[in-house]
Amino acid sequence: MDMCRLCVLDNFSFNQEVGIFGQLHSDVTLPPDFEKVVSPVSVAHFSQYKVNALLLKQLENISFKFCTPEGLKCLDHEAFEARQILIGHECVSINASDDIVSVTASFLKDGKHMERNIRCNMVVGTDGAGSTVRKLAGTDLRGEKDLQKLVSVHFLSRDLGNYLLSERPGMLFFIFNTEAIGVLVAHDLQQGEFVLQIPFYPPQQNLEDFSPKTCERIIFKLVGRELGDVNVIDIKPWVMHAEVAEKFLSSQNSIILAGDAAHRFPPAGGFGMNTGIQDSHNLAWKIASVVKGIAPPSILNTYETERRPIAIFNTNLSIQNFKAAMAVPGALGLDPTIANSVHQLINKGVGSILPSGVQSAILDGIFTLGRAQLSETLLNENNPLGALRLANLRRIFEEGKSLQLQFPAEDLGFRYPDGALIPDHDGAQGSPDEPTGRRRDYVPTADPGSRLPHMNVRILSNSSSEATISTLDLICGDRVDFLLIIAPMEPSYHLAHAALKVAEEFKVSARVCVLWPAGSAEGIEVGSKASLKPWENYIDIMEVKKLSNASSWWDICQISDEGAILVRPDEHVAWRVKSGVVGDPIREMRRAFSAALGLKSPNRDQEAGQ
Repeated sequence: MDMCRLCVLDNFSFNQEVGIFGQLHSDVTLPPDFEKVVSPVSVAHFSQYKVNALLLKQLENISFKFCTPEGLKCLDHEAFEARQILIGHECVSINASDDIVSVTASFLKDGKHMERNIRCNMVVGTDGAGSTVRKLAGTDLRGEKDLQKLVSVHFLSRDLGNYLLSERPGMLFFIFNTEAIGVLVAHDLQQGEFVLQIPFYPPQQNLEDFSPKTCERIIFKLVGRELGDVNVIDIKPWVMHAEVAEKFLSSQNSIILAGDAAHRFPPAGGFGMNTGIQDSHNLAWKIASVVKGIAPPSILNTYETERRPIAIFNTNLSIQNFKAAMAVPGALGLDPTIANSVHQLINKGVGSILPSGVQSAILDGIFTLGRAQLSETLLNENNPLGALRLANLRRIFEEGKSLQLQFPAEDLGFRYPDGALIPDHDGAQGSPDEPTGRRRDYVPTADPGSRLPHMNVRILSNSSSEATISTLDLICGDRVDFLLIIAPMEPSYHLAHAALKVAEEFKVSARVCVLWPAGSAEGIEVGSKASLKPWENYIDIMEVKKLSNASSWWDICQISDEGAILVRPDEHVAWRVKSGVVGDPIREMRRAFSAALGLKSPNRDQEAGQ
C-alpha cells in the first residue's frame, strides 16, 4: 500500500451574408480596471488548456514529479512519494475509515488494466463536473439540470482570426442566420484559435452527425464564407447544468470537493474557473494548517461554511446571465425554450412513437422553419414584425440586458460572513445582495471575510530600490503566514507586539506590516526597528499614489489609521479593529487567532471595542 498525506484527484452588426452576427463590444474592449486601480493585474481571457500547461510548468519548477504508468516499476508496492503527480490514473474506488482513506487507482500499462492502492489522510476531488470522487462519496448535486445540450468544436483558422481582427475584433460572437446557429468563442484571434458551441438535440442527432467535415461546413455557414485553413482539433458533446453539491465535505472531512466537482455552472461569466480557483485558494492553507499541526481538522468545516454559499450565489448569477444571453435569440423569434419544448415533445410525447428517421426529419424541419425567422424578407424595418423584433433587440443592448462577461464585484468583492474569521459585531455588513445578473463595480473594503484591498506600495529599506508592489504581494504564498497591517502609531506597535507574541504561542507564522502614508520617508528605519524590537519579522512599506488626491490606505479600508487588519494566508481579512483595541491586546489577539485557526468560536461578549 502507498501512504500519503493528501490525494488530489484532480452591439449587433447586421450582415446580409452572415445573417445576424453578434459581438459583445461592451465587455471585450479595455476593461474598466485597465489602469489597475483595484487589482495589480488587468482582466485576461485565457484558454483552460493553456492555463493547465502553465500550472504544470510551475509544478515542475517547485520540484513536483510526474509519474506515468510506463514509469511504474513495483506497482502496488512502490512507495508514493511526496510531490508526485500520477498521470494516466483514474480513481475507481474510495474507502474511508476513521483516520485513513484508501484510494484505488486504475491505469493502463503494457496494454493491461492494472490497479494500485494509495492510503492517505484525506482526498480532494478536483476531477471535474462528472466527478468520480463526488459519486463515490455519495454526494448529490442540487439545482437545475440539463439546461442545454451542446457540441463543442475546437478548431484553428488564421483566416478567420485575421478577418475578425480587421473587421470585428471581439471575444464572444453569437451568430444567427437562416443556415445555422452557434456561439463562437475566440480564444486567440492572432493565432486563429476558436471554440464553436452548437446546439445538440439527441437522440435525433448523434455525435457521429458532427464529423470534422460536417463541422467545417457549419463553420462556413456561420461565418458566411469558405475558409481555406480550418483545422478541427476536437469535437465533444456536453450538457449545461447549474448545480452545487449538497455538501463539500464528507467522511469526517477526509473527502473534500473543490472546483467543478463541487459546482457546475453555465459558461456565462467565467464563474466556473474563477469559483474553482477561489475554492482552492481557500482550502490550501487550511489543509496545510492541519498537516503541520497548526490548526485542528475542524478548521476544514470553515471551507464549506465559507465557499458553498459563494458557489450557490454564483450559480444563481450564472443562470441569470445565461437567460440574459438567451433574450437575444428570443427577441428574434428564436426562443430556445420553445425549441427545447418541441424536442421534449418529440422525445416523450406523441413523436416518440415515430421511427427515429421521421423524428429527425421533423426536428430538422422545425429548426429550419425557426431559422427562417432570420430571413431578410422578414427581419427588416419595412416589415412590421421584423421592425418590432429589431427594436426589441436594440432595447436589450441599450439597456444593458444582454450577456455580461465581467463581474468584478463577484470575482473580487465576494465576502465570507462567517467562518475562520471574526465578523464585525456592529452588524453593519448585512447580508450580501441578491444576484441581479447585472454588472456591479467592485468596491474595495476591509470588512472581515473580504479580500484584502489592493494598493501600490513601496518597500522601505536601506536600498535605493524604487520598485512598487501590491499590498496583495505582502501575503506569503508558500506557507501558512498571517499578516497584521498597522499604521506607525504607538498603540498599534503595542498591538503588533501582542500579535507576534500570540502567534508564537499558537506556533503559527506571522508578520507585521507597518504602512506609512505617502511622502513620509524620514526616520522610518529607526522608527519601526525601535518600536518593534526585539521582533524582526516586520516590514515597513509606504503608500504609492499616482494622484495627490488619491485615497489613503485607511480610507480605502474604511477605517481610521488607529485601526488594524489581520489577514489570512488566502488574502482574506480574518479580523479588524476600526479605531484601536480597547482592553488587553494579548487577549484580543488570542481571540483573533483562535477564530482564524478554527480553535474555538469567538465569544461575542468578550469582543473588544471597535
